[in-house]
Formats: sequence, structure tokens, C-alpha cells
Amino acid sequence: MAKIVILGAGPMGLAAAHRAVALGHEVDLLEADAQAGGMAAHFDFGGLSIERFYHFVCTSDEPTFALMRELGIGDAMRWRATSMGYFIKNRLYPWGDPISLLTFPHLSLLSKIRTGLQMFLTTKSRDFSAIEAKTARQWIEDGSGKPVFDTLWKRLLDLKFYELADQISASWIATRVKRIGNSRSSIFKEKLGYIEGGTQTLVDALTQAIEAKGGRIHLKAPAERVLTQDGKVTGVQAGGRFFPADAVISTIPTPLVDALVPDLPEDWKVKYAAIKNIGVVCLLFKLKRSVSKHFWVNIVDPKIEIPGLIEFSNLRPVAESVVYVPYYMPTTQPKWNWSDDAFIKEAFSYIKTVNPAVTDEDLIDAKVGRLRYAQPVHGGEKTIQ
Repeated sequence: MAKIVILGAGPMGLAAAHRAVALGHEVDLLEADAQAGGMAAHFDFGGLSIERFYHFVCTSDEPTFALMRELGIGDAMRWRATSMGYFIKNRLYPWGDPISLLTFPHLSLLSKIRTGLQMFLTTKSRDFSAIEAKTARQWIEDGSGKPVFDTLWKRLLDLKFYELADQISASWIATRVKRIGNSRSSIFKEKLGYIEGGTQTLVDALTQAIEAKGGRIHLKAPAERVLTQDGKVTGVQAGGRFFPADAVISTIPTPLVDALVPDLPEDWKVKYAAIKNIGVVCLLFKLKRSVSKHFWVNIVDPKIEIPGLIEFSNLRPVAESVVYVPYYMPTTQPKWNWSDDAFIKEAFSYIKTVNPAVTDEDLIDAKVGRLRYAQPVHGGEKTIQ
């Protein structure tokens, strides 16, 4: 039996702790926040318990299902027919099935055939090693053509990654296309899932299972330093306490590792420092009126500075319409420092642009969540060189 300290009680940290205690190890799980769950944690949104940051499940997410079965909550999965839309040139179009593609007016027939074939083959691919050295732009332009990239993809990538947009890995995009593309009941019907009660159901089941097997979860205990001696881990200093350890598993954002483990070899520090991250300002709106029938709406419009809307209530049934509006961006962007009110005002104006029937009277509540390190940037050829 080993003494294991795990840093971060998000889903990955909780899953690692659960596996470690199941194998008989002594486990201390350290979390800086006042609650476990990380990006999957809930908050009280005017009486509705809901995720701070949106989550959904695809039919191919077997590791999640296996974990839920092991925890005894396998029957908490719920599935629903969902759909996607594209808002372009001041109009919302259906998207995600062959008929929607063929009737879409802003691509030529050749472009529709090329992109339909590329996306279909991507859902059938077993691995993406052949495109790992390509950027997303190169891969899409090679397969679907430049008009498709410019019409459907460029604005989305620019608004998610800004100055890093041309560095994004083709395999990163392809993996997401495959995951969503294969979550269907037929070629005409998308099917996505949610956990009854939200992701908090899974977080609670994991924390209970960890503690039932003797694991210890320490909240409000930010890791300060991983201590080593003679090249081996000895423990972690956190929250004014020392936690002895034979091994440390870190699930915290990679930009924090360099300072947290000052004894890392210099070449490892360089590797960690080279991993770029983007942040997210994620807004959550509660409305009296639905914005659209779609779960996800991609937005390609020069006047709208968000890549899309996620109408979560079109997946998980709740009393009012609940809409997430994510602003992904490197934290070096000036917009990152906007006030919550400024983000709410702009985002709500975009909702009203997508659906002009929505008025100020339809706004019930709005909240803003922020994460500095929401997602590592997976680079293609330009990053590897």
C-alpha cells in the first residue's frame, strides 16, 4: 500500500482517488475550492441546481458509463434527441444531418459533398495519427476545401482561440467531430445524454465512495508545494499542513505545475511552460422564452463575438429556458477583464439577435463564471516545429 496525494478534486482527480482507494492505497485528495467537482460542480441558480459550466454525454462515452455502473448510479443516465443549428447571415439554419447539409444555401454542391464525406469518414476513423502534424485549418481545407473552412469554421476558431487559432491541432478537432458525429440514433437524429440531477450526482457518488473506502478529501486546501528528496516525492505542503506521500498525482492546470514542483528537471519545466491554455467566461441565462429548438447553435456572424449558444434546457428538462453563453479566450485578451455586467449586457444582446422575439422582459436571471485555465491548446504542425 502506498501513500498517494492527489491534487485537484475535479472529475479527473475524483476518479483517480476512487481508483487508488479501490486498489488499497492510502489517499489524500486536496482541493483549493470549498467544494469538490471542479468544472462539473453545481451551484444554486435561483432554486435550480445546475453545472457552473455546461456538460453533456455522448453514446460513445463508455468510461463514464462504466464508472457510473461501478458507483451504482448506472440507471441515472438520461438520453434525448437533440439538434444543432448554424446562425449565419442573420438567419438560423438546421445543421447536423444530410438534409440540412444539402439544403444549406451558403455552400456549393461540391463543397457540401466534400465536407459531408470528410465528416462521415472522420466518424469512422479509428485513430488520427496520420493528421497529428496538421493544423485544423490545413486538415479542413485539404478535405472539405477553403470555402467550407472560411464559411463554417474560421470564425468559430478565431473566437475560441484568437491569436492561437492557426495553431490548433487537426486531431483535436477530428476527435470532437467523431465523438459528436457518432452520438446518434440514426444518420438523421442526434442523441445526447445527461445525468439525472446533473453532474453533481456523479460528483456526490464519487466523494461518498472515496470516503467510504477510507480516502480523505480536504477542501479549501490549495497545494503550495510538492516536496522532493533525492529525486523522489516526499509529500505536499497544502493549507499550512504537510501531507506525506510516496506518489503525487496532479490534475491541476498544467501552467501551475512549474511553480508547484520547483524541483522538476529543467527540461520538464520547459515542456510544461510550453503548454498554452485559454480561459473561459461562461454566462448562464434563465429565460421565460426559448431561444431556439436546438441544443447547440454555432454562430458565424461578424457582428457577434461568441462562437455559439448552448440551450441546455433542450437537453435536460427544467422549468425555464436555460442558456449557456461561453466566451473562450486567452486571458491576455483585453476583454477578459470586462465586468460581469458588461458580459451579460453583450451576451444577452446576441441572444436577442439570434431570436428577435426574445425581449428584456424574458430575462429572469444571469450569472457569470470564470476559469483562467479552462482548456489546454492542442497545437498542430506550427506548435511542433
